[in-house]
Amino acid sequence: MTEDKTFKRRVRARMAKTGERYTAARNQTSQKRDRVRSARTRLTDAPMPVSEAKLVDATGRGWEEWLSILDRWGARDKKHGETAAFLMDEHSVPGWYAQAITVGYERARGMRLKHQQPDGFTVYVSKTVAVPNVDLFEAFVDSRKRKKWLTDGKMSLRTSQPGHTARFDWHDGSTRVTASFEAKGAAKSTVSVAHERLPDADEAESAKAAWRERLAALKSRLES
Repeated sequence: MTEDKTFKRRVRARMAKTGERYTAARNQTSQKRDRVRSARTRLTDAPMPVSEAKLVDATGRGWEEWLSILDRWGARDKKHGETAAFLMDEHSVPGWYAQAITVGYERARGMRLKHQQPDGFTVYVSKTVAVPNVDLFEAFVDSRKRKKWLTDGKMSLRTSQPGHTARFDWHDGSTRVTASFEAKGAAKSTVSVAHERLPDADEAESAKAAWRERLAALKSRLES
């Protein structure tokens, strides 16, 4: 009953705003309600690259709000890089999260398979560790320290921005790893890893599981 009353109020509000008769206003309001419900269903069903809680913590907004912002901006008709740049430039979203939001949007709107990117498949994994940001960064870029927790793979450093990002070739360079770092206080920091250019969905799922284990091992070593 409450939902019905709310719907009727929206119909009357549309009539007052547009001058439409009741039947026309009701049809338009009903169509809008169905579109919103459909969007919420896709959001619920779509596997997002980062959890709602982490997204809100990092950006101040949740998935539904970001999807609405991108819908209004016209992201359906934009390229992946344009959308990520819009989020960074216009909404000050950190680079890793801008990529994750863009992927989540494309996935929720049926524009992309899970983990799929224009150049292959990418997985995202993050971990918060109770150490200063400088220590977490060094655990990645210092090859001797990296070998202590990365025991099942090999990374070669390409470029880095101290305390912020580090980019690596994985094994023979056919895939790449980008690590982004963020201080959460004097003795807590977060690393967000993106493993890019993976060949297919199966490989992407395997890589995601492996990175969860690697970052858990890293956390255990640094906090012990």
